[in-house]
Amino acid sequence: MSAIITDQFRILSAENFISSIGSSANSYYTFVGLTNSTDYSTNWEQSPPSPIDSFDNFNDIWDTIISLKKINPEDVRRVIRRIDWESGVTYDMYRHDVSRNKLSRTTNKTSLYESNYYVMNSNYQVYICINNGTDPENPNGRPSLDEPTFIDLEPRIAGTSGDGYVWKYLYTINPNEIFKFESTFYIPTPSNWESNPTFSAIRNNANSENSGQLKTVVIANRGFGLGAFKSYTNVPIIGDGIGAEATIVVGNDSTVESINITNGGSGYTYGIVDIESSGISGSILPEFEVIIPPSGGHGFNIYKELGAKNILLHSRIENDNLNPDFITGNKIARIGIIKNPVSFGTTFIPIDQKLSATYAIKLTGNIESATFTANSTITQNIGVGTAVGRVVSYDNRTGVLKYWQDRSMVGIITGTSTIDSTNSPQYGYNLNRFSSSGGQIVGQTNSLPVDVGFTGISTTINSAIYNLGQYFVSGLSNPEVQKYSGEIIYIDNRPSITRSINQKEDIRAILQF
Repeated sequence: MSAIITDQFRILSAENFISSIGSSANSYYTFVGLTNSTDYSTNWEQSPPSPIDSFDNFNDIWDTIISLKKINPEDVRRVIRRIDWESGVTYDMYRHDVSRNKLSRTTNKTSLYESNYYVMNSNYQVYICINNGTDPENPNGRPSLDEPTFIDLEPRIAGTSGDGYVWKYLYTINPNEIFKFESTFYIPTPSNWESNPTFSAIRNNANSENSGQLKTVVIANRGFGLGAFKSYTNVPIIGDGIGAEATIVVGNDSTVESINITNGGSGYTYGIVDIESSGISGSILPEFEVIIPPSGGHGFNIYKELGAKNILLHSRIENDNLNPDFITGNKIARIGIIKNPVSFGTTFIPIDQKLSATYAIKLTGNIESATFTANSTITQNIGVGTAVGRVVSYDNRTGVLKYWQDRSMVGIITGTSTIDSTNSPQYGYNLNRFSSSGGQIVGQTNSLPVDVGFTGISTTINSAIYNLGQYFVSGLSNPEVQKYSGEIIYIDNRPSITRSINQKEDIRAILQF
């Protein structure tokens, strides 16, 4: 028994993912984290390890997440492979029958979507190739010489070179989307194609009333002995549709010189040029291939027409004094996507645009001259034991020290020097938490008390108000998101980068369905 998952299923999955992000029932977030990547692999910077897809690894990822940013509908687009138009390149043409049994003529691909049958020009306009100059002398097509730049609704040639190419304009990429969604390997398709008013003329020109309207017939065999300089008009194309007609021109060598559709008709899923009723006769009759357009016509549903089965997600990480959830002065070496995490201590899905995933302590005393080095260890005597954490960041203006307690802290408590990723009874879940009633927070070179008198989310220093990004109670703050909640659906381990105050990061993630 043989079975396959079709490309149409993948296109539908991409569509459902887009819809899921736009649903008020869901909240998707990108995350950044893992400041201490070299603790996990000494070769991380040169060759980050492949992510591990397991529940155990998801917990470890949560332990090392720093911040999250909400993914909004304007942050995602369905994308297609980037194929730039270049002079002299032979492109595939749209064919309805490309398969493993009938490879694309030019690139020998087993799938239409893997072949190079569309292009983006230098003006970020996208065209589908209706005809690539295929004829009996050039069965695999010819080099393209004229760059398509028109925006006509109907397919046509692009220039005067006679390269044989016929292009159909589909859409122009919005300049704002070029910045967010263009990449070396992908280009975006417009959002909400079926209702986007910008492209209504293109959709309406290929609406369901014209479904199955023929645009292209190619010559497979020119025939012979057909008589010189003859033209046959209103030649019917028979099949399961109605109304399609073509004009066939015979040249001075008594072979077919050209065939052009003069009436596309409608409703075709297969078609044959009716040579018998045309009156054509000769020693060898010509042969033609009728190309069936996509359902609804060219331009009706570009996601199916162009194979938009991948998603590109864009997220910009910026430093924000009003909400400093994204730390500076430390590294990040992992990004990812989480669906439906919940707010700390609740079962509610958050709606905030930015969330901190770290614990934090507001210190008091000589905070300006104190130093808590990134990734160093801090401890606190809490009477019944010792709390241990790893420094994520320290702000000597506000005295806010952000930290995490990942499973590597277990090694510090038990006296081992390596991360124990197999000793399941501990894993850091039973680490002692820092306390408002405990002793001072002890770092490598400093020791400062917790500001137990502070409760709130902002503080005033020299008449300036500083938003702390997290709500503190008696000097301590929990993460804004509940660890280990939601579903981690994407993980990307990367060489680490150090975040600075004047730095922005544009994260682009490709989800392949």
